Amino acid sequence: MTVKFRSALREDAREIARLFQISSEGAADYIWSQLAEPGQALLDVGAARYARDDVDFSYQNCLIAEADGKVIGMMHSYVMRHDPTAVPTTDPVLAPYADMEIPDTLYISSLALHEGWRNQGLGKHFLDHAHERVRQLGLKGLSLIDYAENTGACRFYQRHGFRIVGSCQITPHPMIRVTGEAYLMQWP
Repeated sequence: MTVKFRSALREDAREIARLFQISSEGAADYIWSQLAEPGQALLDVGAARYARDDVDFSYQNCLIAEADGKVIGMMHSYVMRHDPTAVPTTDPVLAPYADMEIPDTLYISSLALHEGWRNQGLGKHFLDHAHERVRQLGLKGLSLIDYAENTGACRFYQRHGFRIVGSCQITPHPMIRVTGEAYLMQWP
């Protein structure tokens, strides 16, 4: 089956949120739970976030992989800029990640494929797209956060030139499905 890569559309927002749930190991659900109205489904919160225009967490920053007209994966990335006016988060679950940013890089916040589509070289295609965006935008490189427990993803990124440049301890929470360390990874 042929896989096609394309820019995301607003109508992809729900599937983007679903894939973000896969790659974030519960972190997206935690964040969305903080934004949800009483009784609102977390996936609805995520879909609404990705349906927005001109913000970092938008469908506009996603590359979609599809096969037979069905979304099978996505990569979400945006330019990480230093914002001296940003107020540091005091949320105990999110605070450890506050220092895990590398300005002037393209930050890959999610790269996810549905089960059955992994280990077929599609991740490399997403990274090739990210490298091209770095070149076009004149950025210093790529950055991302990965979990030490996600050994397959860590190996994938290291095979493709990423190195661990920082780490933090994950704050345990019932919604977060991993424990231990989170790694800040950078290319080159």
